[in-house]
Amino acid sequence: MKVFITGGTGFIGSAVVSELLESGHRVIALARSEESANKLRTFGSGVDVLYGDLNDHESLKKGVTQSDGVIHLGFIHDFSRFEECCKIDQTAVLCMLESMRGTNKPFVYANGLLWLPEGRLCDEDIRRDPEVQVTRAITEELILGYQDKGVKTMIIRLGASVHGKGDHAFIPSLIEIARSSGNSAYIGDGHNSWPAVHRLDAARLFSIALEHGSAGGVYHAVAESVSTKSIAQAIGTGLTLPLISVPPEEASKQFSFMTMFLSRDVQVSSEKTRTELRWYPREMGLLEDMRANYI
Repeated sequence: MKVFITGGTGFIGSAVVSELLESGHRVIALARSEESANKLRTFGSGVDVLYGDLNDHESLKKGVTQSDGVIHLGFIHDFSRFEECCKIDQTAVLCMLESMRGTNKPFVYANGLLWLPEGRLCDEDIRRDPEVQVTRAITEELILGYQDKGVKTMIIRLGASVHGKGDHAFIPSLIEIARSSGNSAYIGDGHNSWPAVHRLDAARLFSIALEHGSAGGVYHAVAESVSTKSIAQAIGTGLTLPLISVPPEEASKQFSFMTMFLSRDVQVSSEKTRTELRWYPREMGLLEDMRANYI
């Protein structure tokens, strides 16, 4: 299969490209710069570079028409204009899906899961409540609607922490906050659940879903749930810093934009994903990874 991938040079995307190549696929990868293109060329002759970005809809259409399936991992990670970035993503997604109408090609979308409801165990059958006006959740809903328009759409909801060597996301941010503040903090009692998955396990799931997923399938790339207090304890131990609890009303002073993520308590099951796709996480867990590679 020839697979068009966006975000192929990213932390998760690069692992997905490797997984696709190992599974015998060819890859067309979107590159927004020469630096990105050079990174993609290191994968060898199995990867063709397509220049463009998420605002370049002609390039997106070209990637779709030249491929047998699509994995969309690309996203502009600028939290200073997060809603704008979500809208750019949604427009890019709809552009690609419109180009795929009636083809029955697979389209796999990477989403988060911290928008899921609190206070219950959320499995893969959970859908957006109409009252939830989160753009990424709305985008997911729009994508699933295309299964009735001749596109084999699938969603992979990624754990809040996708970890591994080279991670530059939430855990490294928490480590830097701890270093600068002189303590390792958690919010309230620290029982908030933090769904996590190793990036290599996540990459395998994208490849498996592309090949064996069901039209309209929603899958959870979650290997485990770790409490935010346990994460803070690991950071504090690794940096020899005191462990403290921060009241919820003061959390934004400590964590800035991270507060909206750390204050969520989403309980997630990936049982359906494991059963249907025979996906079983096999890499090290988050706390072990932190001790080995982060601190």
